[in-house]
Amino acid sequence: MSTTPEHDERIAKMTFSSVYPHYVTKVEKKGRTKEELHQVIEWLTGYDLKKLEELIENKVTFEKFFEDATLHPNAHLIKGVICGYRIEDIETPLTKQTRYLDKLVEELARGRKMEKILRVV
Repeated sequence: MSTTPEHDERIAKMTFSSVYPHYVTKVEKKGRTKEELHQVIEWLTGYDLKKLEELIENKVTFEKFFEDATLHPNAHLIKGVICGYRIEDIETPLTKQTRYLDKLVEELARGRKMEKILRVV
């Protein structure tokens, strides 16, 4: 199932700060910590806690969030289905990057071991 231009545009304009509380709730509800969530986000994007807080405060869009990120070299190892889309089939880079983040948060919430989430090879 490929994404539509409208879907891609909606993701690009969505603010990270509007989704972040949902990430926190999702992982904490399943017994994981905010610190683990931050570790996962930092692994994917290179953003430390201070930078993450700044991005949340400035209400940056996902477009800006990933534009300034330094994606981990192993991010391409994130595969599977998230939100009805197979990650490796998504052609729009921003949408793929956003789904990478969604997939990592889902894996964290499901109790997957951190080494596996962080694609330690």
